[in-house]
Amino acid sequence: MNSIKSLLFIVFTCLITLNSFSQAVQDDEALSLYKGTIDNQFEYVLKKSGNFKGTNGQPYEAVRLSMLLALRAHTLDSLKTVHKNLAETKAVVENQAKEIEELKANLSNTKADLDKTDAEKNNMALFGMQMSKVNYNVLMWTIIAGLLALLILFIYKFKNSNAITRAANKSLAEIEEEFDEHRRTALEREQKVRRQLQDEINKQKKG
Repeated sequence: MNSIKSLLFIVFTCLITLNSFSQAVQDDEALSLYKGTIDNQFEYVLKKSGNFKGTNGQPYEAVRLSMLLALRAHTLDSLKTVHKNLAETKAVVENQAKEIEELKANLSNTKADLDKTDAEKNNMALFGMQMSKVNYNVLMWTIIAGLLALLILFIYKFKNSNAITRAANKSLAEIEEEFDEHRRTALEREQKVRRQLQDEINKQKKG
């Protein structure tokens, strides 16, 4: 009876260990230096960094230069993409601003024509047809309403494009800040490793 319990305990322990190992492998495979977000790529580099202790007992981490170069290239590519999207968004905003100005000019001209029409006779010709002033006014106000609807639509698109531009600028600033921080950290690590290596060389010379 005790043997069966011991066997079941061993099997249960092995299953738990195997499951933990499988989960760790899946988590490791989820990160990659060549796919995923920049943040995931930084996380991958950090996980792949080597840990060692110096002669003074202080822990250090070593990062492969090839990983840093690949990570820098990917970050620069991301920045180029953000810059490109930002330029395209600015072009859209400028084009929509021009269209809004044209609509405003058309609306002003239409209102001027309407004011002039109100001062004329009750019956007037439009495209060779006689039309009462009431019907003429209805037609003109319908046109104005249509132009106003278009103006509101383009103003909405203009504001939406501004929001996209602000979001792109914010994303660009965050990426640049993150890149600078990681680059500073990498430089500090590299300097620590060089100092430790120099200390070891000096000790070898003294010895």
